[in-house]
Amino acid sequence: MVRRQSAPRLTLEAAAIYEYPEHLRPFLSALPAVPGVYLFHSESDTMPLYIGKSVNIRSRVLSHLRTTDEAAMLRQSKRISWICTAGEIGALLLEARLIKEQQPLFNKRLRRNRQLCALQLTDQTVQVVYARDIDFSHSPNLFGLFANRRAALQTLQSIADEQQLCYGLLGLEPLSRGRACFRSALKRCAGACCGKESPQAHHSRLLEALERVRVICWPWNNAIALQETRAEMTQYHIINNWFWLGAVATLDEATTLARMPAGFDHDGYKILCRPVLSGKYDIIELNPESVPASS
Repeated sequence: MVRRQSAPRLTLEAAAIYEYPEHLRPFLSALPAVPGVYLFHSESDTMPLYIGKSVNIRSRVLSHLRTTDEAAMLRQSKRISWICTAGEIGALLLEARLIKEQQPLFNKRLRRNRQLCALQLTDQTVQVVYARDIDFSHSPNLFGLFANRRAALQTLQSIADEQQLCYGLLGLEPLSRGRACFRSALKRCAGACCGKESPQAHHSRLLEALERVRVICWPWNNAIALQETRAEMTQYHIINNWFWLGAVATLDEATTLARMPAGFDHDGYKILCRPVLSGKYDIIELNPESVPASS
């Protein structure tokens, strides 16, 4: 018989493993209480151990140092560095970019997803389409952003179950012309497959259910600058087609940024869509010659 360890004993063992990282104390006094990104470094100059972000770098880093669950990372850490930003948006964007570029040991890996897909709704059909095939930033009637086809179809099926939509008309299962589907007999389909509901009503209910996850097309003809400001710092985030080109202190510096890669940036869209459209930030539409072209 295997005897389980009690919770108090496990807690004591974790505490025994954890030791306050005194070797990092020299870095603490200079930690700024402003938004930005921070990095825990090992002896390697190329791969950080961990990259994080916060609206208050100092407070967040100090909380790491007191967390027993992060003992392994803290023991390997030799120094701490940070990059200040003008606000939370800049911190989120910079963190996502640095994690992709540097692949820190203790962060969840972020890589470009070749299977990124969405549901596309036409007049009468819904289909799975891929970001590698069409430009998600300019294609209308896209709904949801999914890691793969299976996730997209699972979401579509869940909506069908909630709204009593027809699996057959949605392409989730075969449907014989003129015959009711099996779920209709079980009162799980409202009957668009057999004339109890019009195709138009079925389509309207599907559209209404999908509306909450609509992918917003890029609403400008060119790149924009989103201004983010705090005391002693202003940044202009240069954005095009939901892709963050970078942050600059003045608009004249926008031309120095790297060229925009092809493809749709899922992380950029998730971070930027709400604040860009919220009306809370100053938005400046830029001339095409003011920013680098696509690569």
